[in-house]
Amino acid sequence: MFEDDDRRYTVVRNHEDQYSVWPEDRAAPDGWEPVGVSGSKSDCLSHITAVWTDLRPLSLRS
Repeated sequence: MFEDDDRRYTVVRNHEDQYSVWPEDRAAPDGWEPVGVSGSKSDCLSHITAVWTDLRPLSLRS
């Protein structure tokens, strides 16, 4: 389902400051919020790579 290259995605983030991509036409799952970046899967993953530089959960970084 999530491998459709024509689908648009949005970047979502959870309370631990972890990122993922989610289909733009579906509501974000519980505990995840859109961050305002949408586009192709490749574009979304590029954004995540640029902003998520410390992969540790927020609770471990604090």
